[in-house]
Amino acid sequence: MILESAPLHVRAGHEAAFEDAFRQAQRIIASMPGYLSHRLERCIERPGEYLLLVEWETLEAHEKGFRGSPGYQEWKRLLHHFYEPFPTVSHYAAVEGASSPRSGSAIPDAANTSRTTASPLSAAGKPA
Repeated sequence: MILESAPLHVRAGHEAAFEDAFRQAQRIIASMPGYLSHRLERCIERPGEYLLLVEWETLEAHEKGFRGSPGYQEWKRLLHHFYEPFPTVSHYAAVEGASSPRSGSAIPDAANTSRTTASPLSAAGKPA
């Protein structure tokens, strides 16, 4: 599983129109082979800043499958004119043993990020 991270900077005053357009465009990405899930987050401190996280089965599903599809042309038409500057997209792979146990998803659930679990320690200070 690959996590795509796209920090999006939307032109000032166009946030509501961008969100409406994204609601339409998300159907395109969700229909792509190799797509697993996505989240669009709005920054609380900086209006116009968003973070798009998309889970893909493989890097090729995103870079060749989605970007090479006719649907990508519609995605660009709906969304790309909102960005200033154009986003730099990065791809990440999970670090084994360093992710929360939530449903196998690499995208953290905001409700679970503040909770930690500790395993009991034995008298020797090692996990029981």
